[in-house]
Amino acid sequence: MAGAVRGDGLRVYTLRPRRTLGRNIGFSIAALVLPILATQLWVLDPTGAWSLVAWAGAIIAALLVVAWISYQRTQASVSRYGIVERGFFGGTYTVPASDIATVLRIQLYRGSSLDTTQELFVVNRAGRGVFRMRGRFWNTSSMDRVAKILDVEEIVRTEPVTLAELRETDPNLLYWFERRSLTR
Repeated sequence: MAGAVRGDGLRVYTLRPRRTLGRNIGFSIAALVLPILATQLWVLDPTGAWSLVAWAGAIIAALLVVAWISYQRTQASVSRYGIVERGFFGGTYTVPASDIATVLRIQLYRGSSLDTTQELFVVNRAGRGVFRMRGRFWNTSSMDRVAKILDVEEIVRTEPVTLAELRETDPNLLYWFERRSLTR
């Protein structure tokens, strides 16, 4: 029978960024914006410009709602046929499984500290990074599932590296803006 699906069918695993990230960023934004709005209201109230403060608050609130919706929609759908990523800015990016060679996991130092974050790179056959999961945004259990679902080899580098070292050894894994150093 043509077109019949046998067995388990298509299993798609939807991975989402850490949910605590939205709360932490929300508290940071509130700690910054609320005092600014309060100061505007205090300074502009004697002049009767409270409507300006109200408009500023409404615009900020609208931007925060749009950002929250974008954050809630961010996800990566992974199956044995590839990856479909819906990013924060709304774009959808697809990586077919036939293009995927390996999954690389590294520990990357954060800025100028000794703290590291787990990074996962899905690498295509040409050696370029086609999908990335940063430890700041994705939890380790989500990263652990990717290589198993894609059924490809997973390479784990045990030595932590800095961004500068990664830029020298594997520049094709990085985003275009990370390939350039500001200190040169």
